[in-house]
Amino acid sequence: MYGRSGNFFGFQGVRLQVAVAVVAGADFLLFGYDQGVTGSLLTLDSFRRYFPSIDTLADGISSSERSTRSTNQGIAVASYNLGSFIGAVACIWLGNALGRRKTIFLGTAVMIVGAILQASSHQLSQFIVGRIVTGFGNGLNTSTVPTWQSECSRSHRRGQLVMIEGALITGGVMLAYWIDFGFYFLDPSEISWRFPLAFQIVFCLFILSFVMSMPESPRWLVYHGKEDEAMHVLGALSDVDPDSQYVREEFHAIKDTVLEASKGSFRDLFTMDENRHFHRTVLAYMNQVFQQISGINLITYYIPNVLQNEVGLSPFLAKLIAACNGTEYFLASWIAVFTIEKVGRRKLMLFGAAGSSSSGIAETVFLFAFNTFFAIGWLGMTWLYPAEIVPLKIRAPANALSTTANWIFNFMVVMITPVAFENIGYRTYIIFAVINAAIFPIVYYFYPETAYRSLEEMDSIFVKCKSVFTVVRIAKEEPRRYGKKGEVLISYDETDMSHRRQSSVTATSAHKQEKDEERKEVV
Repeated sequence: MYGRSGNFFGFQGVRLQVAVAVVAGADFLLFGYDQGVTGSLLTLDSFRRYFPSIDTLADGISSSERSTRSTNQGIAVASYNLGSFIGAVACIWLGNALGRRKTIFLGTAVMIVGAILQASSHQLSQFIVGRIVTGFGNGLNTSTVPTWQSECSRSHRRGQLVMIEGALITGGVMLAYWIDFGFYFLDPSEISWRFPLAFQIVFCLFILSFVMSMPESPRWLVYHGKEDEAMHVLGALSDVDPDSQYVREEFHAIKDTVLEASKGSFRDLFTMDENRHFHRTVLAYMNQVFQQISGINLITYYIPNVLQNEVGLSPFLAKLIAACNGTEYFLASWIAVFTIEKVGRRKLMLFGAAGSSSSGIAETVFLFAFNTFFAIGWLGMTWLYPAEIVPLKIRAPANALSTTANWIFNFMVVMITPVAFENIGYRTYIIFAVINAAIFPIVYYFYPETAYRSLEEMDSIFVKCKSVFTVVRIAKEEPRRYGKKGEVLISYDETDMSHRRQSSVTATSAHKQEKDEERKEVV
């Protein structure tokens, strides 16, 4: 299905890639908004009146009752992440069947249902169900959007465009904090929390209006035999004629990989042949784990609560500082957008881990410092790197699987945070500081650089890799097919991967011819 007039609203080349990034970015803006909107609502009088079983601020309750309510609060807030986990698991099977755009459309429609359930809640059970439903749709989306974005981007711009998605997550968080702050003054009116929860529908309607008019992933199209449409999309994304030599080379590179992908199954995620699928799946999975166990969502989900309950600020000041923190978080995230291609993935991840470990043991001031380091090094990285590190043969299920790591560990952190603060107080920060310090050497020794690499080039790198300890070195030494401006440095026909696949095809044809001759002799 092409866009209007068969040309995606007339966009070509960079403009079309930016259009895809805008739609993809709207989804991540929605994702960030959902993460940030609930924390400030927990302390509102009108919200606490409707949901007293998660009200930890009530006077006259015993310590055991407060502990129980902290657990209930963790369940209510983290149920969104549990729904996202289920959605990500479902995407393992739905992703390749529906395609990138249809999966995003479905996930967004589901999120509207969840938003309506949350905003109209009169009982905690309905609120939790609404959060699970919203999370399910978000799980479908966040498992798909990075893959769609990566597969519709040229190698020299892919990192920057996907990192814009990460920046827009913080844009959503910032917007949620400021809307919560503005509607705080309407408390104890119910609109003070019902409107912020319902506002996410605005983002959903934008995505639903445009996503199906954007190009489908050319790799998915080739995978499903829609070769003419794939050529059309490749030409449009590069702003060249679909019959040009450039498009033909890209098409053949993709098709060769797709021929391998057509032989795959979910079980291939766990194989360790020359393509090292399990190795690459683990890298993608742990990349998502590291983002979550850094402790970022302690801040994102609970900063107004932490500032009010743990630091002792007034409700007004806690919400104002939270909104300012969200703004600084958003501004810091743009540093990665302009450095991701120049600096590379590895250095940013190392920078983020080092900075987060050194600033994780303080409170109000260092919450800003933590957000800055995280925004630069890790915020958008886990939506980019897993999509780059795995091959097309397992890309959809591997990215869905890695996203389940994001959500299950997100669920864990959000679930235990109220309980941790209730029982060990400031020591909660120390735990996350130690974890971030441990992430640094793991990234240094095991995570190869993917900047300026086509998705097919990474296949060649891992084929040459014989150990988990050598992939970083091989990635440094392997010649690049594309320059920093996207220019072709090495023709695909001249690469080892092309020769290997041609040899495979020749061997297969020779084997088939031999079998045919044997049958003729028998006859």
